[in-house]
Order: sequence, then structure tokens, then C-alpha cells
Amino acid sequence: MRLDKYLKVSRLIRRRTVANEACDAGRVSVNDKVAKASLEVKPGDVIEIRFGEKSVRAEITEIIETTKKENAALMYRLL
Repeated sequence: MRLDKYLKVSRLIRRRTVANEACDAGRVSVNDKVAKASLEVKPGDVIEIRFGEKSVRAEITEIIETTKKENAALMYRLL
């Protein structure tokens, strides 16, 4: 699954366009490398998102194409 779509479906970032812009600005890294929105992610990858002073690190536990809000948190584990 593409990184921008994963961020939206898992609700780490609410909208896909915002996820795309964050990737373009270099604020999202996967496995300690700056990532583009088109990068294919897989379970076991570690995503880091930087929001100014704040940073969020999460490990992908599973990939689901569509999910409900309640189940979105099952797609990752915060580090």
C-alpha cells in the first residue's frame, strides 16, 4: 500500500492530501529514510512523522485497505 494512503486509512494523518504534502515536505520517514508518498509500505516498517517540535513513531503491524475508525489503531503500534 502507498505511504500516503496508509497514513490516511490508519488515521495517523486525517486526509490523504495532507499526508501527501507532509511527505513532499520531507516530514515523513520510513525506516530512518525520508520517504515519498508513493513508497510501498509493509508490516514491520517504522514510520516517523514530524510536526514541528513533536514527533510520532509507529511500527506498521498490518495493512488493511479500508477500516472503521475503531479498528484503525490496530494497524500500527506506537513506539
